[in-house]
Amino acid sequence: MQKSNAKILLGLIIFLALFPLVALNVRAIGHYLDVMIFVGIYSLINMGLSLLMGYAGQISLGHAAFFGLGAYTSGILCTKLSLSPWLAMLAGVFLTALVAYIVGVPSLKLKGHYLAMATLGFGVIVYIFFNEEVALTGGPSGFSDIPGLSIFGLDLNNDLYYYILVWSLVLLTLVFSLNVINSRIGRALRSLHDSEVAADAMGVETSRFKIIIFVLSAAYASIAGSLYTHYVGFLSPSSFDLFLSIKLVMMVVVGGMHNIWGALLGTWLLTFLGNEWLHVFRDFDILVYGAVLLAIVMFLPEGLVDLTPRMRRLWKRS
Repeated sequence: MQKSNAKILLGLIIFLALFPLVALNVRAIGHYLDVMIFVGIYSLINMGLSLLMGYAGQISLGHAAFFGLGAYTSGILCTKLSLSPWLAMLAGVFLTALVAYIVGVPSLKLKGHYLAMATLGFGVIVYIFFNEEVALTGGPSGFSDIPGLSIFGLDLNNDLYYYILVWSLVLLTLVFSLNVINSRIGRALRSLHDSEVAADAMGVETSRFKIIIFVLSAAYASIAGSLYTHYVGFLSPSSFDLFLSIKLVMMVVVGGMHNIWGALLGTWLLTFLGNEWLHVFRDFDILVYGAVLLAIVMFLPEGLVDLTPRMRRLWKRS
């Protein structure tokens, strides 16, 4: 791991350790821990999206479907078959990875807008499946009574414990992702992003690497889905619609899709934006999201993660 990444990671760990104490002092620990849990869940998805879009250059508008597959698989296996939540989570990852492989093999032969449309269509199909299979998924009304997680008899159905669990998994996934980025696979992904033709000419197995990163990003989303379902305890299709896929992509773009830290920054900003400030706009929140995205694309095309380096360059020029 690079020294710069190690320093940022250390700072993030210190912040996460101190955050519950700060929230407790402002007497809002339950609310802010709840928001941070959702930031962690979405961060898992967006780290996978960052690898897929920012490093491999493959667009996906269907990751809400993978998020939903992980959530529903875990929820259904626990409620209908009384399976252990941890085994159900593992089963969700395997099922989602399998579906991602089946979808990815033909879809990843497409490029640009065509790939985006293919993944969007897949997301719509999964959403319709969740709505129509009433006997299995509960249909539009969904289903509840999904058990929470526990470790060695310790019930994690507590905001503080769940916060620790979610962010521990986020940090482990982040370390793994940073190692992938700085490995041979990461170099192959960057070459694929710059020019697929040139990467092919240099002997990079582009099809293989595209499938690998697509399946890996889907697995991240599946883990996030399982964490979501065992935290909320209720599932309905409305939680995994097309707007969520678009919102996830927006988070990555706003933060900076070419940098995994940017994906985390964008997730942090837009999750807090939606939970803390946009509720006053009610049905017009999508307009605010659009305005934020437009401003970022126009003035910071590399995302918010490029703001500090750009200010440094401007300071040196002056």
